[in-house]
Amino acid sequence: MEVNATQENEMRRELGLLDGTMLVAGSMIGSGIFIVSSDIVRNVGSAGWLIFVWAITGAITLVAALSYGELSSMFPKAGGQYVYLKAAYGRLVAFLYGWSFFMVIQTGTIAAVGVAFAKFSAYLFPEIGENNIILATGLVNITAAQLLAISTIVLLTWLNTRGVKNGKIAQTTLTIVKILSLGGLVVLGLTSGFNSEIWEANWHEAWTMMSWSALTETAAPVTGTAIIAGLVSAMVGSIFSSDAWNNVTFIAGEIRNPKRNVGLSLFLGVLVVTIIYLSANLMYLATMSLKEIAFAPSDRVAIVAAQKIFGPVGTTVIAVMVMISTFGCNNGLILSGARVYYTMAKDGLFFNRAGELNRNEVPGWGLWVQCVWASILCLTGRYGDLLNYVIFVVLIFYALTIGAVFILRKKYPGMERPYKAIGYPVVPFLYIITAISICIGLLLYQPTYTWPGFVVIVLGIPVFLIWNKGPKQ
Repeated sequence: MEVNATQENEMRRELGLLDGTMLVAGSMIGSGIFIVSSDIVRNVGSAGWLIFVWAITGAITLVAALSYGELSSMFPKAGGQYVYLKAAYGRLVAFLYGWSFFMVIQTGTIAAVGVAFAKFSAYLFPEIGENNIILATGLVNITAAQLLAISTIVLLTWLNTRGVKNGKIAQTTLTIVKILSLGGLVVLGLTSGFNSEIWEANWHEAWTMMSWSALTETAAPVTGTAIIAGLVSAMVGSIFSSDAWNNVTFIAGEIRNPKRNVGLSLFLGVLVVTIIYLSANLMYLATMSLKEIAFAPSDRVAIVAAQKIFGPVGTTVIAVMVMISTFGCNNGLILSGARVYYTMAKDGLFFNRAGELNRNEVPGWGLWVQCVWASILCLTGRYGDLLNYVIFVVLIFYALTIGAVFILRKKYPGMERPYKAIGYPVVPFLYIITAISICIGLLLYQPTYTWPGFVVIVLGIPVFLIWNKGPKQ
């Protein structure tokens, strides 16, 4: 492998610092912040632990982003995490990441976010809901919601095949709108919607971990290993709600001054989202009791909060916000994902056509193959399960990538590093320990979230052996 960080000269460097930051924030903020706090409260049961789960997730995500900044400054080219893993561990590990990325991580997220868009659209237009079955077959039922999700994926894919400039305008605009909307909701919730009695009651036993029973809708204290199990289970939702922050590294080949702007975009984007997420959860605690958060209908805790603030119109307010949020999130995921397949194809580890640029100087074929597979996942109805299954794998690859900082410092000590990981070696090491600890916790307490991920990885090995026979670059 060539280790000098030569820049891709085939792609247009159209994206600046603001665009990169908005891609990070926009890819992170989907529908999770509007939903997953219900499940977190059911697992940890108190205000203090709810905020702790979101705070620790934000902290480890920020640490990872700071470490990725060093790697991005060394390899300011398309492909991001795939490129870093290849430099540190070789082609097999890099391919297994790219394989998981295409099969489930990126495309499964695109499918899930697309369906979330459709579900909340049904609040405004009930005829496009999940209950409207368009075609019933022996294997699957195709609903109006699935067709709407696929339509949005196709539309955003087409938009991004028209050039990175179109994608960046949509991404930056939608992300600014969603940040301002969420910020406005938080401010109103903490002012006009603030209920002092609920707030005080929620914080009365802030650090007593509880487990809420779905059958009785009551909470009971937990102790011992049940505390660890509760935390691990709770973090499944917060980690996925905070994921996709690394998408900006995939498009480094199209960012101006990438040695500076990629790392800075990572830091600023993650910081903004972490503040928003913590503020949103404080708003939930200011407007709703813990029981109301834990058992919000369909876990849509933000709708209950908005109804407290705005009255009956609150449902419409949140529906519109989630539609904007998920639409913008998917634009960022679609825009960045194809750049990984582009780099893999250049290495002879993916379909050759995915390594070609169209007349608009973007990987158009890669965008469309991503669109097709994400649409198929929409139709299976299993995209949500797939996302749960790969959280273990996602954390492993994050830990491996942070480990690449240590490996590459020894492997290429003289390589230019315009930006260095803050707090090295302590801070990156703490991230690796934390990620591994969560993985061990998942193995012990949530095994259904672990073994299917291994299956995805193992299935990639024979595929690698086939593709690796091709030309290597």
